[in-house]
Amino acid sequence: MANAIEAQGLVKIYPARRGAPEVRALDGVDLVVPEGTVLGLLGPNGAGKTTTVRILTTLLRPDGGSARVAGYDVVSQSQDVRRSIGLSGQYAAVDENLTGWENLYMFGRLYELPKAQAKTRADELLDQFALADAAKRTIKTYSGGMRRRLDLAAALIGRPNLLFLDEPTTGLDPRSRLAMWDVIRSLVAEGTTLLLTTQYLEEADELADIIAVVDTGRIIAKGTADELKAQVGGERIALVVPDRGEMQRARGLLGEMTSDVTLEEHTRRLTAGSSGGAQQLVEVVRRFGEEGIAVDDIALRRPTLDDVFLTLTGHHTVEESVEESA
Repeated sequence: MANAIEAQGLVKIYPARRGAPEVRALDGVDLVVPEGTVLGLLGPNGAGKTTTVRILTTLLRPDGGSARVAGYDVVSQSQDVRRSIGLSGQYAAVDENLTGWENLYMFGRLYELPKAQAKTRADELLDQFALADAAKRTIKTYSGGMRRRLDLAAALIGRPNLLFLDEPTTGLDPRSRLAMWDVIRSLVAEGTTLLLTTQYLEEADELADIIAVVDTGRIIAKGTADELKAQVGGERIALVVPDRGEMQRARGLLGEMTSDVTLEEHTRRLTAGSSGGAQQLVEVVRRFGEEGIAVDDIALRRPTLDDVFLTLTGHHTVEESVEESA
């Protein structure tokens, strides 16, 4: 299987400005994305995700390293790269004063499609993205979800086999986010190669074949969701104690039977490493009952991607950063 994207040692440095120090946005990023797969770049704001996408889509020149996209060098063959890809950024790149159909027709002409073909393609994409009923409305009347769908449709005007989606569901409500996931899944089913950036753990888990965890300009882990979760260790027991006065006693009792007990006082939640699976869970329930410690909720769960990211970096994915939404 050929590789749609190959990057080695990408470096990007934003110089000091207005008293702010120099920022090393990328610090040696290596990526390989085989054709027909989905790579998810997962990390908080400022981790380097958007900077990586901008370099791979020729919008930004790297200060070090090299990259080839669709077989072309992103620096010396930038025009060939642009003809071969589609890009949907964090913010919808559509004209608010034009209608949905006019926007797609305009993008078709910019891609040098003949007039008749641009019209046909606009109609096809409006149908595909359930926007046909709003085709003649100006974009300023569209909801956030409709704008994101139209922006993605515009990225597909040229029928690219390789698509870059930079945080495609940021700012969408849950229903619109699920609808966008369905659209993305349909593109993958048709054979499109995707590089998807996200700060949402569930999104990476749902959509990506391979996840690359990015933090402070570096890829700190890479693998399938299951492989990354396996790095954290085994299952964990989680329980909620309704009586705050019993939390420390519950913590001590849980520590006698498990390992690595943590307490979240504001939620009254205790979690602990489990090596005994369901049998150990039953034992915890029995011992708590014998000691008269009430429990609101108790469960045995596998590590989540949030656990993975927290273990690898010491912080959660959705956090603010000093640099641009990299």
